[in-house]
Amino acid sequence: MATTLAPTATSPRFSAPSARTVAPTLQAVLRVGAGLLFMQHGAQKLFGLLGGAGGSGAPAELFSQYGLAGVLEFFGGASLVLGLLTRPVAAVLALLMVIAYVIAHASQAVFPVQNGGELALLYALVFAFLAANGPGAWSLDARLRRTR
Repeated sequence: MATTLAPTATSPRFSAPSARTVAPTLQAVLRVGAGLLFMQHGAQKLFGLLGGAGGSGAPAELFSQYGLAGVLEFFGGASLVLGLLTRPVAAVLALLMVIAYVIAHASQAVFPVQNGGELALLYALVFAFLAANGPGAWSLDARLRRTR
């Protein structure tokens, strides 16, 4: 005998939100969360905060590869948090993370879990997703698009 989970006259009707209604919100949450986390890496390099560049407690030299990475991480992350120029900024940041992986991790071991490069690759995937799909529901990009 089969039982059904259909609502009865005495039970309340439950309607789960569909993926179509939740996805834009979760996309915005992913964008803001990734941007805030990424800004911390830039703050280390640019301002010497949170342990500083390479754990030295000091900022990186601004006109260096590490300094450029800090600028992109901090200000690119802030742009993602705001949802401003999301697609091009996310594309640049995805490329930055692939380059960082190749320079800092790939030569150390074959697998990312062995060479410490999982975070760089995960950021690259998140940023590639945002570059392809845009900022989601709550963003300055969406607001600017609505006002045009």
